[in-house]
Amino acid sequence: MTALRSIFISGAARGIGRATAELFLARGWRVGMYDVDAGAVAEAAGNRTTAMHGQLDVRDADQWGRALRAFCPDGGGLDVLVNNAGVLASGPFTDLTADAQQRMVDVNVTGVVNGSLAGHPYLRRSPGSLLLNLCSASALYGQPTLATYGATKAAVKSLTEALDIEWRGSGVRVRSLLPLFVDTEMVSRDGRQATSVAHLGVRLTADDVAAAAWKVVHERRRYLAGPHRPVGRQTRLMTAASTVTPDWANRLVVSRLARSD
Repeated sequence: MTALRSIFISGAARGIGRATAELFLARGWRVGMYDVDAGAVAEAAGNRTTAMHGQLDVRDADQWGRALRAFCPDGGGLDVLVNNAGVLASGPFTDLTADAQQRMVDVNVTGVVNGSLAGHPYLRRSPGSLLLNLCSASALYGQPTLATYGATKAAVKSLTEALDIEWRGSGVRVRSLLPLFVDTEMVSRDGRQATSVAHLGVRLTADDVAAAAWKVVHERRRYLAGPHRPVGRQTRLMTAASTVTPDWANRLVVSRLARSD
């Protein structure tokens, strides 16, 4: 009997993580659903035999080790690891507390570093495996009222680029997804102070991003393609424009999006 392919998802209790887990479960994968909210992720996993769940604070490297050992017992491999867990605080930079800023750095950056370190030994045991990082269009150019959040996602973007090259020899693919604003609780609750949300709107659903994750997992190798995959028409246009327009033009566009009038 052929073993089921496996995917481990952080931040899987709700939003993009939950939608991704549901899609892969529906298509016959064994799915690790992990989240800092143990009760919520247990409810999300339900009693499905192909869904394993547990508590995971991505800021804690030891918790990553325990979670992956539980999901991949006896030194087994892992086909996909999704660094999805993230937090957002929006508003003028000086209005946000130091604790709010630090939490974004700890979850969005340290959490991804921890997951990548802990996951690599398991990923390299599975041919064609993938490390998939949830990035953001906010990483393309610094966003007023999303300053620290955008900076954390720029760090994830850079880490993805580095590991894409560094891990090529071990057979592990490294990719990122770059959506713009997604209709999730995080955006509706924590992103309401971001001026660019009002200008650009929220046009993506968690299911859209999950579908993009499925596509990346199954895409053919494109040796000349970069590691980033924009999600949605808006992000594709923004990504294309950012590569050909001069820096001053990108700055002008972002400045206009940041206006509150």
